[in-house]
Amino acid sequence: MKLKKNILVLPGLIIIVAAIAFFFFVKKIENFSAQKVNLAQDLIFTVPAGTGRSGLETLLIQHKLIEDNQLLPWLFRLEPELAKFKAGTFCLQKNMTLKEILQLFSSGKEIQFSIRFIEGSRLSDWSKILQNAPYLKHETEGKTSQDLTKLLDMKAGESLEGWFYPDTYLYTAGTRDIELLRRAYQKMVMVIEQEWKNRAENLPYKSAYEMLIMASIIEKETAVDSERAKIASVFVNRLRLKMRLQTDPTVIYGLGDKYTGTIFRSSLTTFTPYNTYMIEGLPPTPIAMPSLASIKAAAHPAVTDYLYFVADGNGGHIFTTNLVAHNKAVNLYRQRLKQDK
Repeated sequence: MKLKKNILVLPGLIIIVAAIAFFFFVKKIENFSAQKVNLAQDLIFTVPAGTGRSGLETLLIQHKLIEDNQLLPWLFRLEPELAKFKAGTFCLQKNMTLKEILQLFSSGKEIQFSIRFIEGSRLSDWSKILQNAPYLKHETEGKTSQDLTKLLDMKAGESLEGWFYPDTYLYTAGTRDIELLRRAYQKMVMVIEQEWKNRAENLPYKSAYEMLIMASIIEKETAVDSERAKIASVFVNRLRLKMRLQTDPTVIYGLGDKYTGTIFRSSLTTFTPYNTYMIEGLPPTPIAMPSLASIKAAAHPAVTDYLYFVADGNGGHIFTTNLVAHNKAVNLYRQRLKQDK
């Protein structure tokens, strides 16, 4: 009878011991997942496409985020939703736990990188920025202007210059650089179409493209928002009177690499399609990527009689309606320069 009791008690003890062991094992796995990873600073971590559970474990061990203790497979069994991780590039913060990292991988919320193109920059500036951008897939390098025009579905005959909207753009790792250009181009197209539709009446532009060219000149002439519409009025008035624009930024653009920081008298008498001291009307293409403020100024210039402007030495300009007044303003500016030396 006693033997029978022992036989009945033994399985019960085994079950209890197994339950206790299982409880502590689960607790060990939970502690494992709740531990903070060994990171001194935030880490950009990439889970390559096709990575399996064992592959992810290897990556975590290689980055010394976990130790090789065989607990990760058990964690995946205990919480299978953590095993549904996605490929991508993620930002791991130094205070994250292992579970938080796995949840991040499962969410697919990749880190967003940013790239900023400033107003007044040129296509050559954009190319350098794209080349140096991290985690960007470079496809535009080595492409000709004609190649890029086709890739962007742009109108034949129009320059790439000026057609990309300056702004800050977010992207994830592996984004193609042509996609960023496409987004910037499409945004500029939308803005130009809208401003062309709502433009002031009787402007001396034959097309929206000419308005874009004007906006790029305004952008390079001033960084003072309150002056943009006045600057636009000077050039619009000159176009109406068939006067040459005589604007230095177009000359500089036409000189290209020959420009070293100073416009010499010989520069003004050297012909290029952009030398507005020699050509009639607008240059053939934009000379920079204009801001929205400059585009709006080109579409809605101030109503003035101004035909000239010159720097005032304080970051702004003095506007005049005739050559005599303009020459006086130029002399005052030169005197100020001498006094500041």
